[in-house]
Amino acid sequence: MRVAVVGASGQVGTVMRQILAERNFPLDDLRFFGSSRSAGQELRWRDRTVVVEDAELADFSGIDIALMSSGATSSKILAPRLAGAGAVVIDNSSAWRMDPEVPLVVAEVNAHALGHRPKGIVANPNCTTMAAMPVLKPLHREATLRSLVVSTYQAVSGAGRDGVDELWGQLTDSVADSRELTFNGRAFPLDGGAKFPVAIAHNVVPFAGSLVEDGRGE
Repeated sequence: MRVAVVGASGQVGTVMRQILAERNFPLDDLRFFGSSRSAGQELRWRDRTVVVEDAELADFSGIDIALMSSGATSSKILAPRLAGAGAVVIDNSSAWRMDPEVPLVVAEVNAHALGHRPKGIVANPNCTTMAAMPVLKPLHREATLRSLVVSTYQAVSGAGRDGVDELWGQLTDSVADSRELTFNGRAFPLDGGAKFPVAIAHNVVPFAGSLVEDGRGE
């Protein structure tokens, strides 16, 4: 089996590589893809290194399974190319979640949906939904759930490495002068950064995802 990881050098791609190795996933060949910025990097895989290929320029022929975590914009372009080359594409972004021709799968709940994938693409829901569904399925089976109210707290890593870097920078700034912070609770300036509208350090922002046309969150 020939497997590809798209977005291999990113946060999620790194975890994908680790899990493939830890679980000794049965594969014959593994290819790593990324953006032009990542192309040429050498990433460890078991006892060897694999060079990251530029996904925009690559030939995808011969790939059986493509694990994608390169962001929604990239996925909209690359996933159809991979599927057209014969791969089963499993996408981790939000790009295909609302597409009626793309099954939205949580393996413990609706693995049977994998058998019908008109576009050759499989989507997974976001992390909160994936964690909740295996618990909710037996409850629904026994009690027929009618509605559900859920409050979640999303990690800044959902905004990528830039989100984590922004948090880290603000945290280090906020404790740079502990004496000032002790006597002045407003010593830390609560200004927004590049990824979040307000300071994310020591804070919870009541918004995740993106807005749709009617003003609701997606």
